[in-house]
Amino acid sequence: MFPDEYSARKWFESIIWEDGGAVCHRCGGTNTYEVAGGKPLPYRCRDCRKHFSFRHGTLLEDSHVPLRKWAIAIYLLATSLKGVSSMKLHRDLNITQKTAWHMLHKIRLAISGSSGISMSGTVEVDETYVGGLERNKHESDKLKVGRGSVGKTAVVGIKERGSKQVSAQVIDDTRRTTLHGFIEDHTEACTSVMTDDFISYRQLDGYKHQFVRHPAGEYVADDVHVNGIESFWSMLKRAHKGTYHKMSRKHLDRYVSEFVGRHNIRELDTAAQMASIVAGFVGRRLVNKDLVLMDGYIDREDELKKQVPLETPRRKGSDDVHTRAQRNRHGTSTLFSRGQPMGSDMY
Repeated sequence: MFPDEYSARKWFESIIWEDGGAVCHRCGGTNTYEVAGGKPLPYRCRDCRKHFSFRHGTLLEDSHVPLRKWAIAIYLLATSLKGVSSMKLHRDLNITQKTAWHMLHKIRLAISGSSGISMSGTVEVDETYVGGLERNKHESDKLKVGRGSVGKTAVVGIKERGSKQVSAQVIDDTRRTTLHGFIEDHTEACTSVMTDDFISYRQLDGYKHQFVRHPAGEYVADDVHVNGIESFWSMLKRAHKGTYHKMSRKHLDRYVSEFVGRHNIRELDTAAQMASIVAGFVGRRLVNKDLVLMDGYIDREDELKKQVPLETPRRKGSDDVHTRAQRNRHGTSTLFSRGQPMGSDMY
């Protein structure tokens, strides 16, 4: 599909400049011409006398990765039902893992543009928890404040039965006000809402609310069920366990948006899916520091850890140097703090 860099560039331009001609991002002029050799930039505007390219004002701005590799990364993420890890992408494209991780997050941001929809008719609403099991954690990482959803992050989702479109987002809690607010933000009035019998869904005014009683073994009652949204959760969980292995609380919303966006364009053919993703590049910017810095972010798991001891008392004479409890300022073991891949998707 892309035998060389020129063909890849023309493909991106045909989507971003959908009218067919090069448009200057500075003055909006169309009186432009292509520069022989493409130096310093492929196009020049006769009105403002500035060079430009389609990259300006998109997620590709300031990226030095060849466009062919961008196109391949978009293809892989669009066609892989359970996602693509940064470690696999860095091997496939012969780029660094950090670059692959950043590229994938940019593509996730572009995919998320297809998830802002308002639903009507009959919808299914359900919540789930994403994270590792307490019993599988190292002793020093266990929160020791219970089981079940402890240490996990709540995600709520909604699926419209008619269009089969999905919307989902990370939430701080599963209280009634939170879940009711999510439903009100994503549905029209008088929508028929199907849920399970979780108490926070009760007293849903203004909707035709029906639910099934999972604790009693009732999963389908006539046309009342939440099997559609639960099938979406199963795909997200398979990606969590089999592809990414860990989705941090900080970036979980980006991963959820990836699966929502890919689900909502799955009826399109592959070329149309890729074009839809590239169209989401326009008018967006995502720099690396916004991904790696923790400014303004509070990790709920870290907050819980502050309430309990990080380690059990050690016997006299134990080796203080080689314990996992000894951590550097980044919160990682000093024995394994270097050479680790960036991001949550480790493999």
